[in-house]
Amino acid sequence: MKESGANIFRGGAFKPRSSPYSFRGLGEDGLKFLASARQETGLPIITEVMTIADIEIVHRYSDILQVGARNMQNFNLLDEVGRQDKPVMLKRGLSATFEEWLLAAEYIMAKGNRQVMLCERGIRTFESYTRNTLDLAAVPVIQKLSHLPIICDPSHGTGKWYLVPAMAAASVAAGADGLMVEVHPAPDHAKSDGAQSLTFENFSLLMERVRALSRIAVGKPISAALG
Repeated sequence: MKESGANIFRGGAFKPRSSPYSFRGLGEDGLKFLASARQETGLPIITEVMTIADIEIVHRYSDILQVGARNMQNFNLLDEVGRQDKPVMLKRGLSATFEEWLLAAEYIMAKGNRQVMLCERGIRTFESYTRNTLDLAAVPVIQKLSHLPIICDPSHGTGKWYLVPAMAAASVAAGADGLMVEVHPAPDHAKSDGAQSLTFENFSLLMERVRALSRIAVGKPISAALG
């Protein structure tokens, strides 16, 4: 993935799931695997912090803290990550308005941590064919209302790997500052989110496409954070 252009590596050591019977991550062992990947590749690590009690251990292993969609309005958690000295990626809540999302970011920044980036990962609508509805209007709206960088997640935004390249390209054309794309060497055997994961080959093709598009459409490079 690094050879294809990824510059951040994302993995979920603690995973909030809709079903309590789904795979919920490996905990500290997962964090150790991520740290090993960082040592081997030189890529910084981003992973989710789910509770205040998790902050210390996640901070110890990771370079960037992620606050997931289900925790976007967990204000006590936002206060605590706001006291940390590492960047934070704040995902948009499942049904959050732009104002609610930006005010959640303000909770973090109000405690002193101004290293905040936003992630549009799709919202819940009446449509059931896709996992969520990726709201590409979020990119220009956030850039109009805020100085914060915005990343798009076409993997969670669609839930289907074959829709990811098109929505990634659309995100770049809209002016997104980065992409978060799920990748797995064998998606059919993934413990989580295999249906939305690209293979290494498909990710490489995607990156070729979005790099070319970013130069033509918006005149700036694109980043990719991986899951």
